[in-house]
Amino acid sequence: MTIFFVIVALLVGLVGGYVPGLSRGKQQREVLEDGAAREAQAEAQRIQAAAQADAARVRQDAEAETARSRQDAERQRAQTSSEASKTIQDASERAAQMVLQATAQRDQIAQDAARERDSLKTERSDTRREREELSREIERLSRRAEQLDTRSDKLEQLEERLEHQQEKLEADEGHLHERLRQAELRLYEVSGLSAEQAREQLLSKLDAELEEEKAIRVKAMTERASAEAKRTARHVIAQAIQRSASETSAAMSVSVVPIPSDAMKGRIIGREGRNIRAFESLTGVDLIIDDTPEAVILSSFNPVRREVAKHVLEGLVQDGRIHPTRIEEMVHKAQDEMKVFIHTQGEEAAIEAGVLGLKPGILQLLGRMYFRTSYGQNVLKHSVQVAHLTGIMASELGLDAGLARRAGLMHDVGKSIDREIEGTHVDIGVSLGRRFSEPLEVIDAIAHHHDPENGETLYSVLVAAADAISAARPGARREELESYIKRLETLEQIAVSFPGVQQAYAIQAGREVRVIVEPGKVSDAQATLLAREIAGRVEQDMEYPGQVQVTVVREMRATEYAK
Repeated sequence: MTIFFVIVALLVGLVGGYVPGLSRGKQQREVLEDGAAREAQAEAQRIQAAAQADAARVRQDAEAETARSRQDAERQRAQTSSEASKTIQDASERAAQMVLQATAQRDQIAQDAARERDSLKTERSDTRREREELSREIERLSRRAEQLDTRSDKLEQLEERLEHQQEKLEADEGHLHERLRQAELRLYEVSGLSAEQAREQLLSKLDAELEEEKAIRVKAMTERASAEAKRTARHVIAQAIQRSASETSAAMSVSVVPIPSDAMKGRIIGREGRNIRAFESLTGVDLIIDDTPEAVILSSFNPVRREVAKHVLEGLVQDGRIHPTRIEEMVHKAQDEMKVFIHTQGEEAAIEAGVLGLKPGILQLLGRMYFRTSYGQNVLKHSVQVAHLTGIMASELGLDAGLARRAGLMHDVGKSIDREIEGTHVDIGVSLGRRFSEPLEVIDAIAHHHDPENGETLYSVLVAAADAISAARPGARREELESYIKRLETLEQIAVSFPGVQQAYAIQAGREVRVIVEPGKVSDAQATLLAREIAGRVEQDMEYPGQVQVTVVREMRATEYAK
């Protein structure tokens, strides 16, 4: 566009400068020649036409150049616009991202501010509570300080009074010492003895009293040892009765078999007593036929033989055919049935005790204990009960309950054959346990269930405790319930009859009596003497198995209230 305006200006200048020159030349030529004027005018017109043509061409070129310049300018403007749009878009995106980031930061700052505000509120509330607690504690301490000040004043007053009393007591003590000295001098004058002579007489009297006390103690110990020896002898004799027949054990070694009529007694005896002889030789049991109506008596210490003989005799009486051959057949049949019965009893006992995996030989031995008693207590039932007790205690202690039940069930297995084999039931049981390859814990329990102190495992201690519990419980062995209750009541009555006794309780099945005394009436030294007096009274007035422990409980309680 600028080039176009420059060209136009030049052309206008040229034309403007050329036309005045032509006018002056024409005036001059008019003077000289008129013809030349027309030629010059024609030339001027031609030149003007050429100039106009050039001007038109220049204008066209300028317009073309202007169009190209406009197109270039449009392209540049379009390119610039696209670049600007892209830049604006990028700037918008960056601005949007910055806005998002700013918004996120603002939200985060708001959240942090909220959390900080909550924490400040919590700290403020905690501080308020602590301030309140401190205030209460300060108030309490203030009250406590006031109380302590008051108590301190009272203590000071009390100390002053005590000091006055102490001074008075010291003065009185001095007067008493003086009067005591005068009394001693008067006593020496009256008795005619010196202090050494009086001391010797007093010691002699004490020696005599101590000798009497010692004699009483020796006598009591002797009587106690004698009573213990008698009880031990009874126990040994009772065990011996279980292992050998004796006329004193009739209640534990006879069975009564009812018969339909007394005429059956003659058939049982047989011609010239052949039936009774065959019966006794085959069964090993004595058959006693006396004047007892409609009954005969079987006597034998061995309960298995006695039970076999009972089954045989009941079968013969029911069958009616009684002769030696039939007796022999019935004996063999009863013996086979007894083996099955014994094995069944052993299996049932093992199942009841929760013991599995026992060998058939052990089950047979356990079944034999069904016919064994100790002080009237069935040994098989006793063993099952010991197994349960041992398992419970083992479970409480974290031991193997199954192994404990096995040891408890087999602790008296030696009693099943102690009539046929020499030795104690403990030694026999240990041999049987080793023979049947029982675990070492079971063998140790069998060997030491009467002396757990020497046992190598805890199972022997548990079995010993369970054995004592099962044997000592009321009603387990031969002792009437009424006599047992009466013994407990008598123990408590004897203890309560002494002065100063507040309450008395008989515990541990009458093996211990707990005596609670009034602390204001009975001192510690008197409690010891009271226990000895009660024990002596129990020894004198009562009969009891074993020994009775007397425990005197004296409790002093001091109570004070803080105000």
